[in-house]
Amino acid sequence: MSSKPPRRHSTPVQRTVAPSPQAMASLRQLFDSLSNEQRRNQDLLVSLAFALRSFTNLHRFLELVPVVVSRLVGVDGALIVPFQSDGRLWRDQLQAVPVEQSQDLFRRLASFQPGESAGFGSDDAQVLALDRLVQRCLPKAGLFATSVMVRGRCRGRLYVFDPTSELVWTEVHRRHAQLVADLAGVAIENDLMLQDARRHERVDRQLSIGAEIQAQLLPDHCPVIEGVELAARCRPAFQVGGDYYDFIPTRPELIGRRRERGRWALVMGDVMGKGVPAGLLMTMLRGMLRAEVLSGLPPDRILHDLNQLAQEDLAQSHRFVTLFYSDFDPRTRRLRYANAAHNPPLLWRSEQRSISRLDAAGLLIGLQPEADYGIGEVRLDPGDVLLYYTDGVTEAPGITGDRFDEARLIRALESACRSGQGSQGILDTLFERLDRFVGANRQLEDDASMVVLKVPEAVTLPNMVVPLP
Repeated sequence: MSSKPPRRHSTPVQRTVAPSPQAMASLRQLFDSLSNEQRRNQDLLVSLAFALRSFTNLHRFLELVPVVVSRLVGVDGALIVPFQSDGRLWRDQLQAVPVEQSQDLFRRLASFQPGESAGFGSDDAQVLALDRLVQRCLPKAGLFATSVMVRGRCRGRLYVFDPTSELVWTEVHRRHAQLVADLAGVAIENDLMLQDARRHERVDRQLSIGAEIQAQLLPDHCPVIEGVELAARCRPAFQVGGDYYDFIPTRPELIGRRRERGRWALVMGDVMGKGVPAGLLMTMLRGMLRAEVLSGLPPDRILHDLNQLAQEDLAQSHRFVTLFYSDFDPRTRRLRYANAAHNPPLLWRSEQRSISRLDAAGLLIGLQPEADYGIGEVRLDPGDVLLYYTDGVTEAPGITGDRFDEARLIRALESACRSGQGSQGILDTLFERLDRFVGANRQLEDDASMVVLKVPEAVTLPNMVVPLP
Protein backbone atom coordinates (compact mmCIF):
# COMPACT_ATOMS: atom_id res chain seq x y z
CA MET A 1 0.00 0.00 0.00
CA SER A 2 1.53 3.18 -1.08
CA SER A 3 1.04 6.56 0.56
CA LYS A 4 1.00 9.94 -1.16
CA PRO A 5 3.27 12.70 0.10
CA PRO A 6 1.49 15.55 1.94
CA ARG A 7 0.41 18.48 -0.22
CA ARG A 8 2.36 21.63 0.43
CA HIS A 9 0.60 25.05 0.46
CA SER A 10 2.49 27.72 -1.36
CA THR A 11 2.19 31.53 -0.82
CA PRO A 12 2.51 33.75 -3.83
CA VAL A 13 5.55 36.07 -3.67
CA GLN A 14 4.78 39.81 -3.92
CA ARG A 15 7.35 41.76 -5.78
CA THR A 16 8.12 45.40 -4.84
CA VAL A 17 8.38 47.59 -7.84
CA ALA A 18 11.06 50.23 -7.38
CA PRO A 19 9.98 53.79 -8.28
CA SER A 20 11.26 55.08 -11.49
CA PRO A 21 14.10 57.56 -11.53
CA GLN A 22 11.67 60.21 -12.79
CA ALA A 23 9.35 59.72 -9.74
CA MET A 24 12.26 59.91 -7.33
CA ALA A 25 13.41 63.12 -8.92
CA SER A 26 9.91 64.59 -8.63
CA LEU A 27 9.72 63.65 -4.94
CA ARG A 28 13.10 65.17 -4.29
CA GLN A 29 12.02 68.34 -6.05
CA LEU A 30 8.82 68.46 -3.97
CA PHE A 31 10.72 68.01 -0.71
CA ASP A 32 13.29 70.57 -1.74
CA SER A 33 10.53 72.98 -2.72
CA LEU A 34 8.75 72.55 0.65
CA SER A 35 12.00 72.94 2.52
CA ASN A 36 12.88 76.05 0.55
CA GLU A 37 9.44 77.50 1.13
CA GLN A 38 9.70 76.79 4.85
CA ARG A 39 13.14 78.38 5.03
CA ARG A 40 11.89 81.36 3.03
CA ASN A 41 8.94 81.82 5.36
CA GLN A 42 11.19 81.56 8.39
CA ASP A 43 13.55 84.12 6.88
CA LEU A 44 10.64 86.49 6.23
CA LEU A 45 9.39 86.20 9.80
CA VAL A 46 12.90 86.54 11.23
CA SER A 47 13.43 89.66 9.12
CA LEU A 48 10.19 91.19 10.37
CA ALA A 49 11.10 90.36 13.99
CA PHE A 50 14.54 91.92 13.46
CA ALA A 51 12.89 95.05 12.07
CA LEU A 52 10.63 95.20 15.12
CA ARG A 53 13.69 95.13 17.40
CA SER A 54 15.73 97.55 15.34
CA PHE A 55 13.35 100.17 13.93
CA THR A 56 12.34 103.18 15.98
CA ASN A 57 10.30 104.48 13.05
CA LEU A 58 6.84 102.90 12.96
CA HIS A 59 6.27 103.98 9.35
CA ARG A 60 9.30 102.03 8.13
CA PHE A 61 8.22 98.93 10.02
CA LEU A 62 4.63 99.01 8.77
CA GLU A 63 5.91 99.33 5.21
CA LEU A 64 7.29 95.81 5.60
CA VAL A 65 4.10 94.27 7.00
CA PRO A 66 2.06 94.01 3.73
CA VAL A 67 5.13 92.88 1.81
CA VAL A 68 5.97 90.08 4.26
CA VAL A 69 2.42 88.80 4.79
CA SER A 70 1.66 88.73 1.05
CA ARG A 71 4.77 86.65 0.40
CA LEU A 72 4.01 84.32 3.28
CA VAL A 73 0.54 83.63 1.90
CA GLY A 74 1.61 83.73 -1.73
CA VAL A 75 -0.69 86.47 -2.99
CA ASP A 76 -0.17 89.88 -4.54
CA GLY A 77 -2.18 92.07 -2.16
CA ALA A 78 -2.09 93.02 1.53
CA LEU A 79 -3.26 96.03 3.53
CA ILE A 80 -2.74 97.15 7.12
CA VAL A 81 -5.08 99.76 8.60
CA PRO A 82 -3.69 101.00 11.96
CA PHE A 83 -5.87 102.81 14.52
CA GLN A 84 -4.86 105.63 16.79
CA SER A 85 -5.31 105.33 20.56
CA ASP A 86 -8.89 106.68 20.28
CA GLY A 87 -9.78 104.16 17.55
CA ARG A 88 -9.72 106.61 14.65
CA LEU A 89 -7.95 105.81 11.39
CA TRP A 90 -4.21 106.49 11.53
CA ARG A 91 -3.93 107.95 8.04
CA ASP A 92 -0.18 108.52 8.03
CA GLN A 93 0.48 104.85 8.77
CA LEU A 94 -1.70 103.20 6.09
CA GLN A 95 0.37 100.68 4.11
CA ALA A 96 -0.51 98.30 1.26
CA VAL A 97 0.82 96.32 -1.69
CA PRO A 98 0.61 96.81 -4.57
CA VAL A 99 1.22 100.49 -3.73
CA GLU A 100 0.07 102.08 -7.00
CA GLN A 101 -3.26 100.29 -7.07
CA SER A 102 -3.96 101.12 -3.41
CA GLN A 103 -4.13 104.93 -3.63
CA ASP A 104 -7.86 104.97 -4.40
CA LEU A 105 -8.44 102.59 -1.48
CA PHE A 106 -6.51 104.95 0.83
CA ARG A 107 -8.63 107.91 -0.25
CA ARG A 108 -11.88 106.06 0.33
CA LEU A 109 -10.74 104.91 3.76
CA ALA A 110 -9.71 108.44 4.74
CA SER A 111 -13.02 109.93 3.58
CA PHE A 112 -15.21 107.34 5.32
CA GLN A 113 -17.07 109.50 7.85
CA PRO A 114 -18.06 106.87 10.45
CA GLY A 115 -14.45 105.85 10.86
CA GLU A 116 -13.36 109.44 11.33
CA SER A 117 -16.07 110.50 13.78
CA ALA A 118 -16.63 107.37 15.88
CA GLY A 119 -13.36 105.59 15.16
CA PHE A 120 -13.00 102.24 13.37
CA GLY A 121 -11.58 100.64 16.50
CA SER A 122 -14.25 101.92 18.87
CA ASP A 123 -16.43 98.77 18.67
CA ASP A 124 -17.12 95.63 16.65
CA ALA A 125 -19.76 97.35 14.50
CA GLN A 126 -17.21 99.88 13.26
CA VAL A 127 -14.69 97.13 12.52
CA LEU A 128 -17.36 95.31 10.48
CA ALA A 129 -18.11 98.53 8.61
CA LEU A 130 -14.41 98.81 7.77
CA ASP A 131 -14.35 95.23 6.45
CA ARG A 132 -17.33 95.95 4.21
CA LEU A 133 -15.72 99.12 2.92
CA VAL A 134 -12.51 97.27 2.00
CA GLN A 135 -14.53 94.52 0.30
CA ARG A 136 -16.44 97.12 -1.75
CA CYS A 137 -13.14 98.68 -2.80
CA LEU A 138 -11.88 95.22 -3.88
CA PRO A 139 -15.01 93.65 -5.42
CA LYS A 140 -13.19 90.90 -7.31
CA ALA A 141 -10.69 89.98 -4.62
CA GLY A 142 -10.70 87.02 -2.32
CA LEU A 143 -10.19 88.58 1.11
CA PHE A 144 -9.00 87.48 4.55
CA ALA A 145 -9.00 89.85 7.55
CA THR A 146 -7.68 89.66 11.10
CA SER A 147 -7.49 92.19 13.90
CA VAL A 148 -4.31 93.71 15.27
CA MET A 149 -4.92 93.25 19.01
CA VAL A 150 -2.91 94.62 21.92
CA ARG A 151 -3.98 94.23 25.56
CA GLY A 152 -7.48 93.38 24.52
CA ARG A 153 -7.88 96.50 22.37
CA CYS A 154 -8.14 96.58 18.60
CA ARG A 155 -5.20 98.61 17.27
CA GLY A 156 -5.81 97.93 13.59
CA ARG A 157 -6.89 95.52 10.89
CA LEU A 158 -4.73 93.39 8.56
CA TYR A 159 -6.10 92.29 5.18
CA VAL A 160 -4.66 89.70 2.79
CA PHE A 161 -6.21 89.43 -0.67
CA ASP A 162 -5.76 88.23 -4.21
CA PRO A 163 -6.83 91.15 -6.42
CA THR A 164 -8.19 89.05 -9.28
CA SER A 165 -9.36 85.68 -7.96
CA GLU A 166 -10.59 83.67 -5.01
CA LEU A 167 -8.18 83.24 -2.15
CA VAL A 168 -6.68 79.77 -1.60
CA TRP A 169 -6.47 79.70 2.19
CA THR A 170 -4.98 77.20 4.62
CA GLU A 171 -4.52 76.97 8.37
CA VAL A 172 -0.80 77.68 7.90
CA HIS A 173 -1.67 80.87 6.02
CA ARG A 174 -4.00 81.91 8.83
CA ARG A 175 -1.32 81.38 11.48
CA HIS A 176 1.24 83.30 9.44
CA ALA A 177 -1.14 86.23 8.93
CA GLN A 178 -2.03 86.30 12.62
CA LEU A 179 1.64 86.21 13.61
CA VAL A 180 2.36 89.20 11.38
CA ALA A 181 -0.67 91.02 12.82
CA ASP A 182 0.60 90.36 16.35
CA LEU A 183 4.04 91.75 15.50
CA ALA A 184 2.39 94.80 13.97
CA GLY A 185 0.36 95.25 17.15
CA VAL A 186 3.52 95.24 19.25
CA ALA A 187 5.07 97.85 16.96
CA ILE A 188 2.01 100.12 17.13
CA GLU A 189 1.78 99.84 20.91
CA ASN A 190 5.51 100.52 21.28
CA ASP A 191 5.17 103.63 19.14
CA LEU A 192 2.20 104.92 21.15
CA MET A 193 4.08 104.31 24.39
CA LEU A 194 7.14 106.08 22.96
CA GLN A 195 4.99 109.07 21.98
CA ASP A 196 3.51 109.18 25.50
CA ALA A 197 6.97 109.02 27.01
CA ARG A 198 8.15 111.88 24.82
CA ARG A 199 5.08 113.95 25.74
CA HIS A 200 5.76 113.28 29.39
CA GLU A 201 9.38 114.30 28.93
CA ARG A 202 8.29 117.56 27.32
CA VAL A 203 5.79 118.20 30.09
CA ASP A 204 8.41 117.36 32.71
CA ARG A 205 10.83 119.79 31.09
CA GLN A 206 8.15 122.48 31.02
CA LEU A 207 7.21 121.74 34.64
CA SER A 208 10.85 121.89 35.65
CA ILE A 209 11.20 125.25 33.95
CA GLY A 210 7.93 126.42 35.51
CA ALA A 211 9.02 125.20 38.93
CA GLU A 212 12.34 126.99 38.53
CA ILE A 213 10.59 130.21 37.53
CA GLN A 214 8.14 129.92 40.40
CA ALA A 215 10.96 129.23 42.85
CA GLN A 216 12.58 132.44 41.64
CA LEU A 217 9.30 134.36 42.04
CA LEU A 218 8.70 133.20 45.60
CA PRO A 219 11.14 134.82 48.03
CA ASP A 220 14.24 132.66 48.41
CA HIS A 221 14.80 134.19 51.84
CA CYS A 222 12.89 136.36 54.25
CA PRO A 223 13.81 140.04 54.35
CA VAL A 224 15.20 141.77 57.39
CA ILE A 225 12.44 143.91 58.95
CA GLU A 226 13.28 145.77 62.10
CA GLY A 227 11.65 144.39 65.22
CA VAL A 228 10.36 141.08 63.84
CA GLU A 229 11.58 137.61 62.89
CA LEU A 230 10.30 135.96 59.72
CA ALA A 231 10.27 132.37 58.45
CA ALA A 232 8.46 131.03 55.38
CA ARG A 233 8.11 127.81 53.39
CA CYS A 234 6.01 126.54 50.47
CA ARG A 235 5.61 122.83 49.82
CA PRO A 236 3.89 122.35 46.43
CA ALA A 237 1.79 119.26 45.81
CA PHE A 238 3.10 119.24 42.22
CA GLN A 239 6.22 120.69 40.66
CA VAL A 240 4.36 123.94 40.01
CA GLY A 241 1.78 125.18 42.48
CA GLY A 242 -0.77 127.92 43.00
CA ASP A 243 0.26 129.09 46.48
CA TYR A 244 1.76 132.54 46.78
CA TYR A 245 3.40 134.51 49.53
CA ASP A 246 5.51 137.62 49.29
CA PHE A 247 7.28 140.35 51.23
CA ILE A 248 7.15 143.65 49.36
CA PRO A 249 8.74 146.94 50.47
CA THR A 250 6.35 149.84 49.94
CA ARG A 251 9.37 152.08 49.38
CA PRO A 252 11.71 149.91 47.25
CA GLU A 253 14.02 152.84 46.58
CA LEU A 254 15.20 152.78 50.21
CA ILE A 255 18.24 150.72 51.10
CA GLY A 256 19.93 149.42 54.21
CA ARG A 257 18.52 150.27 57.63
CA ARG A 258 16.06 152.72 56.15
CA ARG A 259 14.43 149.89 54.19
CA GLU A 260 14.36 147.66 57.29
CA ARG A 261 12.49 150.38 59.17
CA GLY A 262 10.10 151.13 56.31
CA ARG A 263 6.59 149.78 55.81
CA TRP A 264 6.38 146.28 54.30
CA ALA A 265 3.53 144.41 52.63
CA LEU A 266 3.13 140.78 53.75
CA VAL A 267 0.92 138.71 51.46
CA MET A 268 -0.43 135.16 51.41
CA GLY A 269 -2.59 133.88 48.55
CA ASP A 270 -3.86 130.77 46.82
CA VAL A 271 -5.00 130.31 43.23
CA MET A 272 -7.81 127.75 43.03
CA GLY A 273 -6.38 124.66 41.38
CA LYS A 274 -2.96 123.10 41.03
CA GLY A 275 -0.22 122.63 38.48
CA VAL A 276 0.91 124.87 35.64
CA PRO A 277 -2.34 126.90 35.12
CA ALA A 278 -2.47 127.88 38.78
CA GLY A 279 1.23 128.71 38.74
CA LEU A 280 0.86 130.95 35.68
CA LEU A 281 -2.05 132.84 37.26
CA MET A 282 -0.05 133.22 40.45
CA THR A 283 2.80 134.74 38.42
CA MET A 284 0.43 137.18 36.74
CA LEU A 285 -1.13 138.14 40.06
CA ARG A 286 2.26 138.74 41.64
CA GLY A 287 3.19 141.29 38.99
CA MET A 288 -0.11 143.14 39.36
CA LEU A 289 0.11 143.19 43.15
CA ARG A 290 3.68 144.45 43.25
CA ALA A 291 2.67 147.34 41.02
CA GLU A 292 -0.31 148.13 43.27
CA VAL A 293 1.83 148.14 46.41
CA LEU A 294 3.82 151.09 45.03
CA SER A 295 0.66 153.19 45.13
CA GLY A 296 0.87 153.37 48.93
CA LEU A 297 -2.88 152.78 49.29
CA PRO A 298 -4.31 150.99 52.35
CA PRO A 299 -4.95 147.23 52.16
CA ASP A 300 -8.67 147.47 51.35
CA ARG A 301 -8.00 149.72 48.35
CA ILE A 302 -5.15 147.49 47.22
CA LEU A 303 -7.46 144.46 47.05
CA HIS A 304 -10.24 146.47 45.40
CA ASP A 305 -7.95 147.65 42.60
CA LEU A 306 -6.27 144.25 42.22
CA ASN A 307 -9.68 142.61 41.84
CA GLN A 308 -10.59 144.97 39.01
CA LEU A 309 -7.25 144.51 37.25
CA ALA A 310 -7.35 140.70 37.39
CA GLN A 311 -11.07 140.36 36.64
CA GLU A 312 -10.83 139.67 32.90
CA ASP A 313 -7.92 137.23 33.06
CA LEU A 314 -9.45 135.25 35.92
CA ALA A 315 -12.86 135.14 34.23
CA GLN A 316 -11.33 133.61 31.10
CA SER A 317 -9.52 130.96 33.14
CA HIS A 318 -12.62 130.19 35.27
CA ARG A 319 -10.49 130.44 38.40
CA PHE A 320 -10.50 132.59 41.50
CA VAL A 321 -7.91 133.71 43.99
CA THR A 322 -7.98 133.99 47.77
CA LEU A 323 -5.60 136.60 49.14
CA PHE A 324 -4.74 138.01 52.56
CA TYR A 325 -2.95 141.35 52.23
CA SER A 326 -1.34 143.15 55.15
CA ASP A 327 1.20 145.91 55.67
CA PHE A 328 3.43 146.27 58.71
CA ASP A 329 5.05 149.41 60.07
CA PRO A 330 8.13 148.55 62.20
CA ARG A 331 8.11 152.00 63.80
CA THR A 332 4.71 151.46 65.42
CA ARG A 333 4.39 147.66 65.09
CA ARG A 334 0.94 148.22 63.62
CA LEU A 335 -0.37 145.74 61.09
CA ARG A 336 -3.18 146.77 58.74
CA TYR A 337 -4.92 144.03 56.79
CA ALA A 338 -7.69 143.12 54.32
CA ASN A 339 -8.88 139.70 53.29
CA ALA A 340 -10.20 138.33 49.98
CA ALA A 341 -11.77 135.15 51.44
CA HIS A 342 -8.42 133.64 52.42
CA ASN A 343 -7.81 131.55 55.55
CA PRO A 344 -7.56 134.14 58.36
CA PRO A 345 -4.05 134.23 59.87
CA LEU A 346 -3.72 133.05 63.47
CA LEU A 347 -2.41 135.53 66.05
CA TRP A 348 -0.80 134.28 69.26
CA ARG A 349 -0.99 136.89 71.99
CA SER A 350 1.93 136.33 74.33
CA GLU A 351 0.44 138.28 77.23
CA GLN A 352 -3.00 136.63 77.08
CA ARG A 353 -1.52 133.24 76.10
CA SER A 354 -4.32 132.77 73.57
CA ILE A 355 -4.87 132.58 69.79
CA SER A 356 -7.32 134.61 67.70
CA ARG A 357 -8.01 135.05 64.00
CA LEU A 358 -7.30 138.13 61.92
CA ASP A 359 -10.14 138.51 59.46
CA ALA A 360 -11.98 141.13 57.45
CA ALA A 361 -14.95 140.95 55.08
CA GLY A 362 -14.17 140.44 51.38
CA LEU A 363 -14.96 138.32 48.33
CA LEU A 364 -12.64 136.18 46.23
CA ILE A 365 -10.44 138.01 43.74
CA GLY A 366 -12.11 137.64 40.34
CA LEU A 367 -15.61 136.87 41.59
CA GLN A 368 -17.29 140.29 41.17
CA PRO A 369 -15.93 143.39 39.41
CA GLU A 370 -17.04 145.88 42.08
CA ALA A 371 -16.29 143.98 45.26
CA ASP A 372 -15.63 145.93 48.44
CA TYR A 373 -13.15 144.88 51.10
CA GLY A 374 -13.04 145.62 54.80
CA ILE A 375 -9.94 146.71 56.69
CA GLY A 376 -8.62 145.80 60.11
CA GLU A 377 -5.70 146.89 62.26
CA VAL A 378 -3.80 145.37 65.15
CA ARG A 379 -0.73 146.31 67.16
CA LEU A 380 1.79 143.51 67.72
CA ASP A 381 3.47 143.28 71.13
CA PRO A 382 6.70 141.55 72.17
CA GLY A 383 6.31 137.77 72.09
CA ASP A 384 3.33 137.87 69.70
CA VAL A 385 3.35 135.40 66.79
CA LEU A 386 1.39 135.71 63.55
CA LEU A 387 0.88 132.67 61.30
CA TYR A 388 -0.18 133.06 57.65
CA TYR A 389 -1.13 129.79 55.93
CA THR A 390 -2.99 128.30 52.94
CA ASP A 391 -5.78 125.74 53.02
CA GLY A 392 -3.37 123.05 51.81
CA VAL A 393 -2.27 122.88 55.46
CA THR A 394 -5.66 122.50 57.12
CA GLU A 395 -7.14 120.36 54.32
CA ALA A 396 -4.23 117.88 54.28
CA PRO A 397 -5.62 114.33 54.72
CA GLY A 398 -4.13 112.00 57.28
CA ILE A 399 -3.65 108.25 57.19
CA THR A 400 -7.12 107.71 58.68
CA GLY A 401 -8.78 110.06 56.16
CA ASP A 402 -9.31 112.92 58.63
CA ARG A 403 -8.19 116.43 57.74
CA PHE A 404 -5.47 118.27 59.64
CA ASP A 405 -8.06 121.08 60.12
CA GLU A 406 -7.74 124.44 61.84
CA ALA A 407 -8.19 123.05 65.35
CA ARG A 408 -5.08 120.86 65.04
CA LEU A 409 -3.15 123.76 63.56
CA ILE A 410 -4.16 126.01 66.49
CA ARG A 411 -3.06 123.40 69.03
CA ALA A 412 0.26 122.91 67.24
CA LEU A 413 0.85 126.67 67.03
CA GLU A 414 -0.05 127.17 70.69
CA SER A 415 2.36 124.43 71.75
CA ALA A 416 5.18 125.86 69.63
CA CYS A 417 4.59 129.41 70.89
CA ARG A 418 4.52 128.34 74.55
CA SER A 419 7.90 126.66 74.07
CA GLY A 420 9.48 130.04 73.35
CA GLN A 421 10.89 129.08 69.95
CA GLY A 422 11.84 131.63 67.33
CA SER A 423 10.00 132.03 64.03
CA GLN A 424 12.06 129.38 62.22
CA GLY A 425 11.66 126.89 65.07
CA ILE A 426 7.88 127.46 65.10
CA LEU A 427 7.69 126.94 61.33
CA ASP A 428 9.75 123.74 61.52
CA THR A 429 7.56 122.42 64.34
CA LEU A 430 4.35 123.08 62.40
CA PHE A 431 5.60 121.28 59.29
CA GLU A 432 6.85 118.38 61.43
CA ARG A 433 3.37 118.05 62.96
CA LEU A 434 1.82 118.19 59.49
CA ASP A 435 4.19 115.53 58.14
CA ARG A 436 3.49 113.18 61.04
CA PHE A 437 -0.23 113.59 60.51
CA VAL A 438 -0.12 113.03 56.74
CA GLY A 439 2.25 110.06 57.03
CA ALA A 440 5.74 109.30 55.88
CA ASN A 441 6.40 109.45 52.13
CA ARG A 442 2.82 110.50 51.35
CA GLN A 443 2.28 113.29 48.83
CA LEU A 444 0.17 116.29 49.80
CA GLU A 445 -3.02 116.75 47.81
CA ASP A 446 -2.65 120.54 47.70
CA ASP A 447 0.12 123.08 48.04
CA ALA A 448 0.90 123.88 51.69
CA SER A 449 2.48 127.23 52.60
CA MET A 450 3.13 128.92 55.94
CA VAL A 451 4.73 132.21 56.98
CA VAL A 452 5.57 132.90 60.62
CA LEU A 453 6.12 136.43 61.94
CA LYS A 454 7.28 136.81 65.53
CA VAL A 455 8.01 139.91 67.59
CA PRO A 456 10.90 138.97 69.89
CA GLU A 457 10.23 139.40 73.60
CA ALA A 458 13.03 141.96 74.02
CA VAL A 459 11.73 144.30 71.32
CA THR A 460 10.72 147.82 72.39
CA LEU A 461 9.49 150.73 70.35
CA PRO A 462 12.03 153.47 69.62
CA ASN A 463 11.82 156.55 71.82
CA MET A 464 11.46 158.81 68.84
CA VAL A 465 9.93 158.09 65.47
CA VAL A 466 11.90 159.66 62.64
CA PRO A 467 9.75 160.16 59.52
CA LEU A 468 11.09 158.64 56.35
CA PRO A 469 11.77 160.97 53.46
